[in-house]
Amino acid sequence: MAQQNQPTAKVTIRRADHPGDLGWVVMTHGEIYDRQFGWNTDFEALVARIVADFATGRDPAREAAWIAEVNGERAGCVFLVSGDEHETAKLRILLVTPASRGLGIGTRLVDECLNFARDARYQRVVLWTNDVLVSARRIYQAFGFTLIDEEPHRSFGHDLVGQTWTLELDHPSPTVSQ
Repeated sequence: MAQQNQPTAKVTIRRADHPGDLGWVVMTHGEIYDRQFGWNTDFEALVARIVADFATGRDPAREAAWIAEVNGERAGCVFLVSGDEHETAKLRILLVTPASRGLGIGTRLVDECLNFARDARYQRVVLWTNDVLVSARRIYQAFGFTLIDEEPHRSFGHDLVGQTWTLELDHPSPTVSQ
C-alpha cells in the first residue's frame, strides 16, 4: 500500500461513520506507535478509551471524527470532542499512516477538525501530545496552536515529555499550504 507521493493518489476526507472505522483507528494507532516508538499496549488502551467514549456518548452537533482515505484505503484520522469547559474542544488522536505521509493528509484532517470546531461555536481547541511527535507538532504550529505546558511523564513504556497546545478560534487561522 505504498502510496506516498504517487501522482495518482486520490485523497478524500470523510466522517468516521463506516463499519470498521473505529476499530481501524484503535488498531492502527497501536501498530504504528509500536513500530515507530516502541510504545506498549497502554497507548492502544488509551486510544481505545477515547474511541469508546466517542462512540457511546458523543454529541453529533459538537463532536465528530474523520477518516482520510488514499485511493479508497484508510490512511489517517482525527477526532474533535468536547473539552472540560463548554467553549473548549479537544483535538484527539491525529494519525497519518507512514505509507501516506507527504500527501498533506495531516493538514487536511486538522483543517477539517478546526472548521467543524468553528461551526460548532467553540472558542478554543486544545490538544495534548508528546514532544517526539515532531510532524504533528509542525502541523499544529502551522495552524497557530501555542504550546502552553510541558511536563515529563512515564507512559507507554517510555520516559516522554507531554505537551499541551491551544488555539483560540476567535482569531482567524493562518492559511496553511497543503
